[in-house]
Amino acid sequence: MNVQLQRMVINQLKQSIRKVGDLYDPSTQTVTLVLSVSDRQQRAKVDFIQRPTFSQAWRAVAEILAQTAQNAWVRLESVQSVQKLTRTQFEKRLASVERMNYWRDGVSFDEHFETALLEMEINGQAMFRPSKGHRIGRNGAKSWVDYQRVVPYLKRRNGELPVDVTQTENIWTFTTVGIFTTGAKVWQLADTETCAKGIRVLTDPQAEIKQVIDDGERFLINQLKPDGKFVYGYYPSRQRVLTGYNCVRHFSSLYALLEAIEFTERTEDYQKVKQAIQWGLDNVTIEVNGAVFINDNGELKLGGQALLMLTLSKYQEVTGDDSFLPILMKAFQGVPYFREPSGKLVHVLNPDLTLKAAYRIIYYEGEVVFGLARLYELTKNEDVLALVKQILDFMVANNYGRYHDHWISYAINEALQVFPNNRDYMALGLKNVFIHLKFIEERETTYPTLLELVDAAVKMTDMVKATGNDDLLAPYNLRRLRQALKYRAEYEVTTGSYLPEIAMYLYAPAKFIGGFYARHDSFRTRIDDCEHFLSGLINYYNYTYRR
Repeated sequence: MNVQLQRMVINQLKQSIRKVGDLYDPSTQTVTLVLSVSDRQQRAKVDFIQRPTFSQAWRAVAEILAQTAQNAWVRLESVQSVQKLTRTQFEKRLASVERMNYWRDGVSFDEHFETALLEMEINGQAMFRPSKGHRIGRNGAKSWVDYQRVVPYLKRRNGELPVDVTQTENIWTFTTVGIFTTGAKVWQLADTETCAKGIRVLTDPQAEIKQVIDDGERFLINQLKPDGKFVYGYYPSRQRVLTGYNCVRHFSSLYALLEAIEFTERTEDYQKVKQAIQWGLDNVTIEVNGAVFINDNGELKLGGQALLMLTLSKYQEVTGDDSFLPILMKAFQGVPYFREPSGKLVHVLNPDLTLKAAYRIIYYEGEVVFGLARLYELTKNEDVLALVKQILDFMVANNYGRYHDHWISYAINEALQVFPNNRDYMALGLKNVFIHLKFIEERETTYPTLLELVDAAVKMTDMVKATGNDDLLAPYNLRRLRQALKYRAEYEVTTGSYLPEIAMYLYAPAKFIGGFYARHDSFRTRIDDCEHFLSGLINYYNYTYRR
């Protein structure tokens, strides 16, 4: 039996929404409140309530809340900053927004908000669609309103509509300010014009980041099917499961999952990871000339070699189980096949070990050094150590610091555990982040690898100081770097994590708690999205709060 929302919580919501202020619109002499309620299993039911006074509007809200379960997700907002536009003006404004899903206002097709939609109602069901020619990161979205989604939704929500929303001369846009509760605590929702708008304002970052990591581990472990293969991802707003599969990211996601299990201490999940590793070895690896490679749809990638070593090393480190060590060493035997006589690494081979692509993506060099360094720490194998040094020396000689890649920072950090006084490696690692700091500070999208990059950079600066090489830090602003670290961590939580106040507008809200999304790609969530978010947040939390 559901316990109804406590009167104390209802009163708290009333006081909290009053504190938002600016509730009354003098131009229309009305108060418009918006109540969204989800039972965690179904999309939120949304009610727009417009009355002459707050008291009258609140009575209507309170009647609904009195019938609401205590554990429901409740979001209460006040409509503000209403602007009347002609249909043409609105359509031009929508089309001019560069990224998909970056239209951040509510929309009403009538002045009394009987056909109004919150931003997250729109996003949660992909009602604004990009042009067919849109390519993420390459051109503008040129979004348009998909009335075949809007009209049926409004009719289900409201019944018969007072206007034909496809033909109205004017459209009203609006912002909201409000609060959210899970029944236990009330959060203020941010009203800043950033990607964090409409998301909770963090009041206890340590506890809230810890909760996101905990939920993230549960989400990712739940994506493993009984055979050990992942559900690769979803487009929740379209109720679509992704059908493609990146074999390399199978292993990299398991690496992040191992980090997360180590964090949450839910050690019973290690067995599921072992099964998933075995699925990967059985289904997506091949052995050639005594070396083991990930075969990703006919391609042997240097990054695959790196992530295979990294994941198997991490598994042995955290579990003490060395059953994969023979395969791990065979993975190491595959790395030299990617090296040219000059020391340069090539990126992709064919299954017969002939060259397919000399270059694919800058990540690979850093990934393979990181994987090799971890393997050396596990085995103390001198051949592994020699290869780490050879690749790093090549990266120094060829100015790899200009690439501002998070894997290079990971690699340098790990290498400094082995070569603690190598100033060339330090200089390379410092350049890798500091030339990119302005971009990190200003990047609008969540971009989780930026947190990974800054995590590693902060650790690196501490190692540089600890070894007495402070002079290398003199050209750089360490305060800015530390501020960027905190900012990116909290920004990720509030703009990329499926917190309940966002998830409640999706088709199966509770299913996505713990997932991480890309707003600019229809709120997509994939295992490799989760991988990067989790690794960044875990490293941030451990370095910030657990030392």
